[in-house]
Amino acid sequence: MSNSHKAWIYNHEGYPRGLSQATQSTPSTLSPKEVRVRVKAAAINPVDIQLMNLPIWPYLPTFVANPTHVSAEDFSGIVEAAGQESGYKAGDEVFGMVNILATGTLQEIIQFDASNTPLTLKPSTWSWEQAAALPLVYLTARTVIASVEPFVASTKKPKVAVLGGSSSTGIYMVHLAASRGWDVLASCSGRNADFVREMGARDIIDYTAASVPKRVRAFNPDAIIDCVGGTECLGLARRYVTIVGDKTSRANMGGAATYLWNPRMFLRSLAGRYGLSESYDCVNLEMKKEYLEETLRLPTDKIIIDSTFSFNEAEQAFERLNTSRARGKVVIKVSG
Repeated sequence: MSNSHKAWIYNHEGYPRGLSQATQSTPSTLSPKEVRVRVKAAAINPVDIQLMNLPIWPYLPTFVANPTHVSAEDFSGIVEAAGQESGYKAGDEVFGMVNILATGTLQEIIQFDASNTPLTLKPSTWSWEQAAALPLVYLTARTVIASVEPFVASTKKPKVAVLGGSSSTGIYMVHLAASRGWDVLASCSGRNADFVREMGARDIIDYTAASVPKRVRAFNPDAIIDCVGGTECLGLARRYVTIVGDKTSRANMGGAATYLWNPRMFLRSLAGRYGLSESYDCVNLEMKKEYLEETLRLPTDKIIIDSTFSFNEAEQAFERLNTSRARGKVVIKVSG
């Protein structure tokens, strides 16, 4: 085995300036719970660009944050070596995701602890690209659905509004909600209306032609799932779950970390927990292997890939992702 491999890394100069191809050292030792995987495909996400743009990077000492990081979290590939306690063996075809600040997947070889990573065997009927397209978006959607379920469990026909129903995560929130028998209203552009209906939405709000808050209020949902950001639909349901928080710029980080610099969000969540207002949470995905394994039952026509690029075309792949017009995942073929 070669002692080096190719990777796409980013430094602390921000996107796109900080993104470049480089050579990484290939690990030579393996702990009992680790696996070493030759990556066949990796998918990229908006959070990858947001991480590149984090303003805090230059101020962190190198022992806290390395000067460079490998991008991406989703992957599919072939196990090249496996520790005796990993649960896998050489030759296994697998897919999964790594921790967002751990080993990036946009590289030829990755090595990680399989005991605390969502990882499972790839179905032989799936392409490498299909397998790489699912983990982060499905786990995020599944986490949100789980946080909504207790609030609609006693409702005979739950009504849920999904804001951003055509986003790479929103499509799986629509699908998972509809597959539970929930009545789903989703917002998207008119050009994506039929696509989002095919994912399971009963009705659509074309945000380019209608007032989203007005339509959501008329729908009277039990819960709102927000993949867009902003505050215009707050208070319109007894349960509000968001993955982005109040922010509206795709360039900024979302998720639960936004509580740290948005005290209004924190107070809103606190008030909801004590029954002083509607329930509100900004959530991060849960890295549960059982959630990943649920994807094995997903019909292949629900695995949505916007576009595929070669490894050397990673910069073009990020450009496509950054347009905000991608329908489904942007995937990069890492090796043949």
